[in-house]
Amino acid sequence: MKRAFIYLAILALGISILAGCRAARTTGAKKVHIGIVQIVEHPSLNTIRESFIAGLAELGYKEGENIIIDYQNAQGDQSNLKSICQRFVSKKYDLIVAIATPSAQAAVGQTKEIPIVFAACTEPVGSGLVADLQKPGGNVTGTSDAISAAKIMELAERITPGFKTVGALYNASETNSLAVIKELKEYAQKRGWEVVEATVTNSSEVQQAAASLVGKADIIFSPTDNTVASAMPVVAQVAKKAKIPVYVGADSMVKDGGLATYGVNYEVLGKETAKIAAQILKGAKPGDIPVKVMSDLDIYVNLETARAIGVTIPEDILEQAKVFEK
Repeated sequence: MKRAFIYLAILALGISILAGCRAARTTGAKKVHIGIVQIVEHPSLNTIRESFIAGLAELGYKEGENIIIDYQNAQGDQSNLKSICQRFVSKKYDLIVAIATPSAQAAVGQTKEIPIVFAACTEPVGSGLVADLQKPGGNVTGTSDAISAAKIMELAERITPGFKTVGALYNASETNSLAVIKELKEYAQKRGWEVVEATVTNSSEVQQAAASLVGKADIIFSPTDNTVASAMPVVAQVAKKAKIPVYVGADSMVKDGGLATYGVNYEVLGKETAKIAAQILKGAKPGDIPVKVMSDLDIYVNLETARAIGVTIPEDILEQAKVFEK
């Protein structure tokens, strides 16, 4: 009896040790380190980040379990972007996720080895991020939030017909904005419109730039410009006082007071970015993954803004639009 007891005790100890070893291997498994860099805080970019993290979790990559996320916001400062990306590289993170074009350009400038996935880069080729949308090459790929200035102007004609002068409000140092403004000018020339420009270099200049268009422009247009988007409530305030419609490039800019846009759903874009990241974490090479250009675009309108400036949104537009209303 005693011998049997000793045998059972030894067996139990062995099982306990094996279980402990297995648990140690599980808890000691290497977590994937992901650095997320964002140029500035504004609703569209925040939505991308949040939906990206949620999308990763849906795909089995959960923060605190098998991935560690280091999120850094550059506060609109280019030197901060560079420092953040340098730190990610020095720590040899497994993946860098760069939200918006300036973030992606900073990341690409710091490493040719660590995989980079960009999100919401309007002109990935023109910005020097990839060689080709279908075959990016190198260590970079991601998602594009390319919008059509022509499509947004067509929407503007349906909502507020008869305008002849378009005020273009943007940061001239953002390559994504330059590409859209170029398209705007080409389309305006065909329509016989005049484009009056007001450019900024930082968010503190946005209010004055918007005010400079009052009396010069029948409508204002701002692309998916990070500088303007971060100060969109200020633009809305100026425009409402002057009763000027503001057409924009992003849904968040409509939510923050713009009148309307025809653009990207950034929650969907964040999820698509997560899918690309998951492919890379499973071993795919970034350069072999085509850039995802968002094709599902929606109309967004702000009814509170419409009322404030005395504009009635046509019923056929309301029927298909996503509406913001306080």
